Amino acid sequence: MERLEGKRAIVTGAGSGIGRAIALRLASEGARVTLADIDEGAAKKVAAEIGDETLVQKTDVTKPDDVKALVSRVLSEWGGLDVMVNNAGIGIAATAPDTSEEDFDRVMSVNVRGTFLGMKFAIPAIRDSGGGSVVNMSSIAALVGLTDRAAYCAAKGAILAMTRAAAVDHVGEGVRVNCIAPGTVETPWVTRITAGYDDPEEARARMQARQPHGRFVQPEEIAAMAAYLASDEAASVIGACMVVDGGMTAR
Repeated sequence: MERLEGKRAIVTGAGSGIGRAIALRLASEGARVTLADIDEGAAKKVAAEIGDETLVQKTDVTKPDDVKALVSRVLSEWGGLDVMVNNAGIGIAATAPDTSEEDFDRVMSVNVRGTFLGMKFAIPAIRDSGGGSVVNMSSIAALVGLTDRAAYCAAKGAILAMTRAAAVDHVGEGVRVNCIAPGTVETPWVTRITAGYDDPEEARARMQARQPHGRFVQPEEIAAMAAYLASDEAASVIGACMVVDGGMTAR
């Protein structure tokens, strides 16, 4: 039996990058996966890769009604929820003075508000389903300062803090809350960020070199950690920040 056999899971931001990899990995380990993304077409393509036992829900994670409807659909169609992966997120490349108020609010809304709403509606559902796991997507940006990432560092730091608070609030209800702190992962987001520099290839090389193992972390490596945290093997992992960064924060 696969270690996630019978688990009912939601992955936000499942249409590309880390979210896509997590959805594929959870499904490969036996979970039924609901793919939530603001880009419904992208989520449907990932669902087609998985095949049966999937749902697709267009979701703007900044809107309470959207997130509530997402969780409600899973409860209605699958009778419960065991795993919530709050992965949807965005970032910009800018210092604090160069970040517009609008960009700051957008980064905080998608990353922080989106994670908050995911926990707000998923935790009671997981509790009422007999317990399970919430996996939030933080970043090494929550642990160290990154150049040109002022708003992103603020948002990911808030996710780490919320994760720890929720972990102690809900451990007695059988809900484990943890987060993952990836290093620089090779995703479409990295491509968009580096495209904004005068020399995109030099920017990519610099981002890879800052990780001691000399390469980008792969989405599948983050997905492996998410699958572990979602599984019963992680029964005593509560309020943890699991760093997957090629050694970047070890320096």
